[in-house]
Amino acid sequence: MLQEMTIKNFAIIESLSLTFQEGMTVLTGETGAGKSIIIDALGLLVGGRGSTDFIRHGEERLELQGLFALAEDNLACRNALLENGIDASDDMVVLERSLFRSGKNSCRINGKLVTTVLLRQIGSKLIDIHSQHEHQELMNEEFHLSLLDRFAADKIKPALTKYQTNFKEYQTILREWQNWTKNERELAQRLDMLRFQQQEIENANLQAGEEDRLLEQKNVLANFEKLNENLQGAYTAIQGEPGGLEFIGEAMRQMEAAASIHTDYKAVSEAISSSYYMLEDSMSQIRQSLDQLEFQPEELNQIESRLNDLNQLKRKYGKTIEDIIQYEKEISTEMEKLTDSESHVGHLETKMATLKTELTKQASTLTDIRKKAATTLEKQIKQELNQLYMEKAIFSVHFESDKTELTESGQDSVVFYMSTNPGEPLKPLAKIASGGELSRMMLALKTIFSRHQGITSIIFDEVDTGVSGRVGQAIAEKIYAVSVGSQVLCISHLPQVAAMANHHYYITKKVQNKRTTTSVTILKGEQKVEEISRMIAGIEVTELTKQHAKEMIQQAEKVKQTY
Repeated sequence: MLQEMTIKNFAIIESLSLTFQEGMTVLTGETGAGKSIIIDALGLLVGGRGSTDFIRHGEERLELQGLFALAEDNLACRNALLENGIDASDDMVVLERSLFRSGKNSCRINGKLVTTVLLRQIGSKLIDIHSQHEHQELMNEEFHLSLLDRFAADKIKPALTKYQTNFKEYQTILREWQNWTKNERELAQRLDMLRFQQQEIENANLQAGEEDRLLEQKNVLANFEKLNENLQGAYTAIQGEPGGLEFIGEAMRQMEAAASIHTDYKAVSEAISSSYYMLEDSMSQIRQSLDQLEFQPEELNQIESRLNDLNQLKRKYGKTIEDIIQYEKEISTEMEKLTDSESHVGHLETKMATLKTELTKQASTLTDIRKKAATTLEKQIKQELNQLYMEKAIFSVHFESDKTELTESGQDSVVFYMSTNPGEPLKPLAKIASGGELSRMMLALKTIFSRHQGITSIIFDEVDTGVSGRVGQAIAEKIYAVSVGSQVLCISHLPQVAAMANHHYYITKKVQNKRTTTSVTILKGEQKVEEISRMIAGIEVTELTKQHAKEMIQQAEKVKQTY
């Protein structure tokens, strides 16, 4: 249930804080006062599509906050919060959203930064907003199947999820089969190219780490003179006349004599001795290297040629030798498939046939579930329409009988049919329903769906458009019935709806400092009578109109006691 909401810099709203209660709350006011703006702000708060046009002129960002009490039986929302690591152990959910002039969004749930996708996912499990544009779902036959599935969600969802998993696999295999069979010439050309590439890589006889070794050898050969000079210099410094080794040998002999006189010099003597022999061994290694060192220009040319070949292969097949070797493995696998394409295509066809058989069975199961649900929906819609003064109307869920193509939702094509007058044949709903009939039809569906969704906050934005009189009273009572045990926020121009409300919010706009702002007043007692009188009479409110408003409120209280 929505308990509190704060709106800042949203359209003509500068700053507004609202508190909501259980039951039915009606929002009334003159056209353009900002009633629908409040619902738009709520829609944006729960993940609706944002636009910088929503930001109040002259401001850099808008801010929205909402506090929701989480119902115990709203397991869908609790599980979604738990899966995303959001703590709601206190049974409260705080949604926050800021939209900046730059287009940047900032969304939080219980203080945790989230994406708009997750905000929408959680928000859809907290409130259900129904506005006039939702009539489009009834007018567009493409939405009828999804409406039926929403009605039968408990039974249809497990079967549909299983079907869609298999259907996705089927689509993947089908695309692969199409790629293999669409053009044999292309496949033959592809095989020839892969053979050439494989032969070129095989002829190169690549070895992991080869390039590093070649670069090291190239560096030695390219710097032969410098290397020879360094080795010769080191050897001369050690062994020359006079050389370092000769001086260290003399130091060794002197320290050995000193150590024989006093043991304190033994450690130094041993260190000098060790250095002398190590240096003597190093001199021998340098001499050996000098004897073996030989400039080989032909070997340098061979190394450079090999490195050039490797660079050519890297430009074609990978950034490193290891990448090229891996690429060869990959094209070898593809070549095996291409070479044995008939067998592979046959394997795909067998797998497709098996999956299609299973999908057909699952689709038939979906059809059976939907047809049973359709019968139940027809009965419940009939009951709801009777209460909305459409007792002569007949509602029918029509299944297209020759539908055989498998789609993501099964094999069913569903269209809602209706007859609003006795003796008239059933026709597609979109072709015969008036605006008032669509409003009642949508309200009937919402009434039914609200029993299954587990959502405790339902928003109706002018669902009473196109109706009046006793039909308006029926709609008012239907909206109130939905609010029993839950929370309903309703924008309305009907005095019957306002009279049935538990809470009445009056929306006005005024100009201050040359800027338009929206404000909200909670109406009680005479204030409520005045507003309902205005809704009845229009501009001029008389004592007779006020008496009518009072009687309407009294009658509404009697009706409420029956629920």
